[in-house]
Amino acid sequence: MMTAVRSLIRNAVFLFAAGILGSTGAWGDEEPWSFTAWKPIAGNPVFQGTGADTWDRKIRERGFILIDDSGTYNLWYTGYNGDKPETMSLGRATSRDGVHWTRDAANPVFKGSWVEDVCVVRQNGTYQMFAEGKGDIAHRLSSPDGVHWTDFGSLDVRKVDGSPIPPGPYGTPTAWFENGVWHLFYERRDAGIWLATSRDLKTWTNVKDEPIIELGPEPFDRAMVAANQVVRRGGHYYIFYHALADPKVRNWTTNVARSKDLIHWEKYAKNPIIDGNCSSAVLVPTPQGDRLYTMHPDVKVFEPAKP
Repeated sequence: MMTAVRSLIRNAVFLFAAGILGSTGAWGDEEPWSFTAWKPIAGNPVFQGTGADTWDRKIRERGFILIDDSGTYNLWYTGYNGDKPETMSLGRATSRDGVHWTRDAANPVFKGSWVEDVCVVRQNGTYQMFAEGKGDIAHRLSSPDGVHWTDFGSLDVRKVDGSPIPPGPYGTPTAWFENGVWHLFYERRDAGIWLATSRDLKTWTNVKDEPIIELGPEPFDRAMVAANQVVRRGGHYYIFYHALADPKVRNWTTNVARSKDLIHWEKYAKNPIIDGNCSSAVLVPTPQGDRLYTMHPDVKVFEPAKP
């Protein structure tokens, strides 16, 4: 009996040292991380500004990709011309393989207001878009087809007690819909990520008045953070977010954290998962497997690599 116990202890020590048993959780129930290892494809970048005198000479910030029922990849992106543009307009491009893209002949598909840093969710047959407006103020648009958009104005975000959040930017809006509730992740001057919820897409109430993801203390995200996308895999939610280590060195990185309740988040210990000023990442499950697209300052594709 004692020999069996000693053997069990030795095996446990070996597994713990090897990282097979986590430092938290019960025996064998620590779920492995997803989305941590990526490699770029050979054809990058797969989409970028025209470089010519067009409305989308440059693209910037987060674009978003969804595959529709026909298998077509739809990319919504922000385009602009001058270095100090008066507005940012919404463009659309399509692809059959997610690599070779064709701009919509009707571009820009929306130019009625400033549209930047977009997140798109299809719910009940309608496309809901959450974007930054001028001054980094979040607003919502909707569309029946992904081409024709209606702007519903700035989001009404409230503190826990129901009073308006303090004046100032609240941008990079990232939406997640589950069980009749919309969850909105947003940043304030990139100094943290907050979470608010809504059932009617009109009034949003913070779940807490402090960030659910704070800066640091790790060096890679001690200067700025902003959410890009939330997905669910296995028993966890995952959030892709971009971060800056030093505001004087504009090297944005792509990072990941995970949660079981959308409120308490654990950052991946080996962040960043993608370096080299590739940010604003969006995961796209495809028939060929997962792909991660980084959108700023151009669109690059990453495929899973061996961890």
